[in-house]
Formats: sequence, structure tokens, C-alpha cells
Amino acid sequence: MSVVTVRVGARTYSGRAIDLRTENVAPTAVYEATTGDTNGRVVVESPEPGEGYETLWCIREEPTSSVVRSLEAAARSRGQTAPEDDERASVEATLAELDVPTVETTAARRRVASVGADEERLREHVAELRGRLQARREAGESVDGVRQTLSEAAGRLTEVETERIAAEQALERAEREAAAARDARERRLRLEDRAANLARAARRHLAGGVYDEFASALRSLPGEAEPGAAPTEFRGDPVVARLAAVRVADLDAPVVLCADRFDDADAAAAALDTRVVRV
Repeated sequence: MSVVTVRVGARTYSGRAIDLRTENVAPTAVYEATTGDTNGRVVVESPEPGEGYETLWCIREEPTSSVVRSLEAAARSRGQTAPEDDERASVEATLAELDVPTVETTAARRRVASVGADEERLREHVAELRGRLQARREAGESVDGVRQTLSEAAGRLTEVETERIAAEQALERAEREAAAARDARERRLRLEDRAANLARAARRHLAGGVYDEFASALRSLPGEAEPGAAPTEFRGDPVVARLAAVRVADLDAPVVLCADRFDDADAAAAALDTRVVRV
């Protein structure tokens, strides 16, 4: 097993087990340096992190992932796959390409209502002017002024009618687009549910495949636990569960140990059979 080299400022540490507790280094600084961020004061030279490392990289007093997720990561670090993986990848690819536009119909509805109100007002005004024009004719009075006003009002009414038709057509388009967007959202939800179900099934499959090894590893590690017969039956110390998951994993990059469960980094590396950086 190759060694790990860690540089903290001007100091260099090298080995299968490295203790950085005197350096006051944050766990995330080691993780970021291991995964390729070389901009900080911590530099890590180690094999490239493989699959599963993102989940198992840190052992702390309060693990952030469940036993099932930890065991899935351990199985994947060993190159194992699940029957659901291909379909899940296909579903996730479809989701990535699915465009769900945001369509707003409020403005179009308001435009139809506003233009419709203008049209109704103008129609009433034109009817009133026609009545006045007829009355003046019957009375033998001049109709030139009323006729001119009526002509202008009728012309404006024609314009507003055209605007109303255009507004209604725009609203119809917006409503069709909104309906299509709703269909796309519903499809996205169905696909997201399917992807989540496939992910859970894959986790159960992979976790179950390494569970006997996990249960065996528990017996050799510090902590109280009752593994039961399946991942969902595990009861006990979540830290020893993470330790056992790391023990059955095949990790190339170093694990960052924050929990105080071993005498030193060398003991941790031996018990976990992997490279360890103690912080």
C-alpha cells in the first residue's frame, strides 16, 4: 500500500498513518486537498479518490450518513454495481435534458380584461353617438360635429377590437404553454420519484451484499453494536458502524479520522486497513 504525503505549510508528513493533531487542521482542508484543491496551506499527495470516497472520507463522532448509505459507498468503492444502475442513469439523463419552462398567464389575462373593458366602453360610446346623430337628423340640426366624433370613435373601436382579438390569441398561446409546462413538471416529478426509488433499491442491494463482512468487521472494532441480519436491523454506535464500513471498503485516498477511538493513527490504519490522517 503506497504512502500518503501531507504538507502543512513548511512541514511535511509521510506514511500510511499521519497524525496532524498538533497542526490544528480542519477535516475539510484535508478532504479538499485530497480531492484536488491545492490552494490552501494543506497539500496532500495520495492516490486519486475513487467511488465511495465522498461518503466515507471522514470518521467523526456524529456520522452524517446512514449505515445503508455507508455500506453502499463501501460496495461501490470495490467496483460493485446494482441491477438498478442502468435504468437510474437513463432516468437521470432524461431529467437533465428535461426543460420545464416557467409560464406566466397573469399578464395576458389582465391584458384581455383591460382591452375588453375598453372595447365595451367604446361600443357603448359609439351607440350613444349614433343615437345623438339620429336625433339631430330628426330635429333638422347640424350633424357634422357628431358625425366626425362618431367616425373617430368607430375607428378607435375597430382598433380596440383588433387589440382584443390579438390579446385573446396571446392568452390562448400562454395557456397552451402553461398546460405544456404543467405536463413537463408532472413528468419531472414522476421521473424524480422513479430515480429516488431506484437509488433506494440500489442502496439496499449493495448494502446487503457486503453486510456479512460489515457485521464481521464490527466485532474487531471499538464500539458497541448489534448488527442483526440486515442493514435496517443495525442497532448501536454509529461511529463503529462507519469504522466497519470503511474497513470493508477499498479506498485509495486517505480517510480523515476525527473520532477518538484508537490509541494513535497507526493503530487506526491497521484496524481499518486503509490510509489514515488523524486530525
